[in-house]
Amino acid sequence: MEEKRIKEYLDKVLNNMPDGWLSTTTHRLDIYNESLAKVEFLDKLEVLYHENKVDLKQLDALPTAYDYIRLGHPLSCLLEWGIAKINNTNPACVISFSSKVTPLLAILRKNHLDGGKTRINYIGDMPNSFDSEIIKRVYGYSFELNKVPSIEDVKSFSGSNILISSYNTNGQISLNDNIDFYIGLHSHYGSILLVNGESNESYISEIQHVRRRETIAMTPINCEATLLQLLGKSTEERKPKQVKSNKEEVINTIHKVTKSLTKAVVGSSGLSIQYAIMMGLIDEAKESYPNKDIKFVVPPNCYGGTNDQARRVAACIDNVEIVDLPVDGGNDMVQGIHTVLDTIAAQDAIAYIIAEIPTNPRVEVPDLIKLQEALSQERKTPSGDIAVAPVFILDQTFCPNVHFLGEGAILSTVKTISYASGSKFPSGGKCTAGYAIGNTHTKSLMDKIELHLELCDNEATDLQYEILAEQMPSMIGRIADAYKNTRSFVSFIEEVLPTAKINFVSEELASQGFTPSVFSLDLPTKGDTAEERELYKRAQNLKLINLMITNIPDESKYCVSYGQLKGCYWTIPATSTQGTTREGDKDYIARVSLSGDMNLEKHKEVFREFVEGM
Repeated sequence: MEEKRIKEYLDKVLNNMPDGWLSTTTHRLDIYNESLAKVEFLDKLEVLYHENKVDLKQLDALPTAYDYIRLGHPLSCLLEWGIAKINNTNPACVISFSSKVTPLLAILRKNHLDGGKTRINYIGDMPNSFDSEIIKRVYGYSFELNKVPSIEDVKSFSGSNILISSYNTNGQISLNDNIDFYIGLHSHYGSILLVNGESNESYISEIQHVRRRETIAMTPINCEATLLQLLGKSTEERKPKQVKSNKEEVINTIHKVTKSLTKAVVGSSGLSIQYAIMMGLIDEAKESYPNKDIKFVVPPNCYGGTNDQARRVAACIDNVEIVDLPVDGGNDMVQGIHTVLDTIAAQDAIAYIIAEIPTNPRVEVPDLIKLQEALSQERKTPSGDIAVAPVFILDQTFCPNVHFLGEGAILSTVKTISYASGSKFPSGGKCTAGYAIGNTHTKSLMDKIELHLELCDNEATDLQYEILAEQMPSMIGRIADAYKNTRSFVSFIEEVLPTAKINFVSEELASQGFTPSVFSLDLPTKGDTAEERELYKRAQNLKLINLMITNIPDESKYCVSYGQLKGCYWTIPATSTQGTTREGDKDYIARVSLSGDMNLEKHKEVFREFVEGM
């Protein structure tokens, strides 16, 4: 009876849900409590369920589940809640993934760090991309595989006992007491992981963090389809068409945009791509230089996902270490690269440098000729041998239109891999997919990156390819339009608030092709002590953002993204994109992102009102 009631309620919710549940990639930070992600949303949903309320306004007023759908979203929470209810378990114990392999890697990672054992029992076949040898050799995870004919054949084990089988589309999951984790593989949409028993609940936050950093949640459209299947309804009309031609269009567009004709790969998110890059390079290094240490050189104040993921990878692999590279806010990227590469050569180690150009959030561009010289310089090891040449991993999300890789380009002669978050300009904020491509010196590296993207089952979904195929051809034009608005807004702020410090590209850099649509704003402050001045500035940041989103609610939004199709986005990096960065490296400034389609004069008017009220 309860299961019938749950399914009836799920059906009503799907029929009345807000459009944004399917289409929005970033949500408002002013109504988001990160420490209660998923929990707050489900607590209020539970109230509506018991009152049998499914009004559109009530659903739309539910607290933000996650600030960014890569981590999770209303429909992933609804799916997990529904499956948990049907199986009489805690919704926190049910976690959906777009990937069929990464939930397994999440359990293996925790056991690797804790020294725990893992047995992987499976009915039928393991995921096609699963490769035991590579996972043990490159990722360092240990486990035993055990094929079983049925659930009843899963025996007790002194460690984590995992069962992998096909997902039952009616949502019912049958387990025995010997099973610690169940992973149900959905042929089209990803997987559902269930944490079984209170003794295993300590794994939940670790599994969620893997979903946050190395992959994505099951996408909204696929969660909706999985819910419809659970209700016994057809999902045929929701399947993307022309899958092959969409992929070809995306790859061809990446080649056109970057002017590089080497292999391009497309992942489920920017961090999915970055993870494949890191693991692919580690794989290559282990094969080519098995006795050398690996150093990932990372700016300590860069995007928090990059920072956190790099350190998470290093924590799992003995010969991998993170080296800090201060790059902006008064630090010179080129000089920093010289210093770290000299040091790494003296250690006879391998250097992989991850950097954003322009930098985030200070929007700075290094001297590119000197950068190329620093990366090209031949260095010697203590034995007199030539040090292994570094690989430059360029996060080009701010300016994906700049040509770094093609023949004759500034970084065409040094090993360089460029990647971008597709949720920004490539899709205009309509999906989370990301892509990577290298220059001619990285052909073997791109093969390894593709291998690990596929191994983790993190390739972009069919719908993501469809969205990119629709949006990427107009990307260059949208970048130009957004830059014009941004330059105009920056000039206006300089005029009405000349005491503010604005971080944005110069006219000279813009003439070289660096035309971002994002700038950072360091508001003037006051106070007798440094602490008072900092607190006042932070309060002013929030006052400005709240004024903007209150006065222009249809266009101004407090969230973390940029490259959007419409409107203007505001955030404070220290509390959003730098969330896991060390406190001393965070920037408590406002970061503003404009699109080419917005009421610029209205934004100027409200900003003038803010200045007059200071």
